[in-house]
Amino acid sequence: MLVTQPWNGVFNADGRPFVKMHGLRNHFVIVDGRSDSYAPDVSEIAHICDVQVGVGGDQLLVVELSEQADARLRILNVDGREVGACGNATRCVAWLLLEEAGSDEVTIETQAAVLRCTRRGPHEVSVEMGRIEHDWRAFPLARAVDTLDLPLTHGPLKHGVASWVGNPHVTFFVNDLPSLDVAALAQPVLTDPLFPEQVNVGLAEILGPASIRLQAYERPGILTGACGTGACAAVRAAQLRGLVGTGPVQVKMGAGAVTIEMAEDGSAVMTGPVATSFRGRLPLYAEGRYE
Repeated sequence: MLVTQPWNGVFNADGRPFVKMHGLRNHFVIVDGRSDSYAPDVSEIAHICDVQVGVGGDQLLVVELSEQADARLRILNVDGREVGACGNATRCVAWLLLEEAGSDEVTIETQAAVLRCTRRGPHEVSVEMGRIEHDWRAFPLARAVDTLDLPLTHGPLKHGVASWVGNPHVTFFVNDLPSLDVAALAQPVLTDPLFPEQVNVGLAEILGPASIRLQAYERPGILTGACGTGACAAVRAAQLRGLVGTGPVQVKMGAGAVTIEMAEDGSAVMTGPVATSFRGRLPLYAEGRYE
């Protein structure tokens, strides 16, 4: 005979707290490591981010103390790679810090830069993403090339623009984006020898002088509903090609839109929504297994 008992007796209450959030369905598991440091290994990161066996997330985010800003953000990909920037992730963590401090502005240190974040609405945040660079050495690329017209062709993808937004992006302009198999087209670019550390691939379609449609295929090979840094790279590339105007540009992605404002020097400000999915505790992890 099955003996029932309260569910709370099944779960370990000593696990590490987390918050699950998403910015336009680009979803993250966020852990506060400011008072209790947290350095998960690759297998733990992969387990947590696996939607079938863990919490599920495109990235694991760890918030730490900072001597330069209000907090430091570590952005960990599912393969354990720490990356320098993620616009949607920064907005989510910024919203938590803004709520915690009861303020309208915070600064966040990332591997790439210190970013200023501003509250724009109840669940909307702007992030000053910094200047978008096109120096081939910033990526790095395997060799010196013209980053504004890459010598790279994979099927219909050609004349790409390589941009550094704290992480590497290449943007290709296409027609009728919804009809394309983005993953099949983008995978050979992501792993092309020109990019020894791989690259985030964006396929962009110009809808008008202030509107772009974008689908990003991100390292290590994930189609995401939205990509904040990819949106910044796409707008800058479109402006350099004369395809959009100099004012705010709306970037429409599968899960929604962000607005990108670009200064003359190539500095980007991204504004978009955030949402909380749920809160919980991670199970205890030791020696490659969860308990």
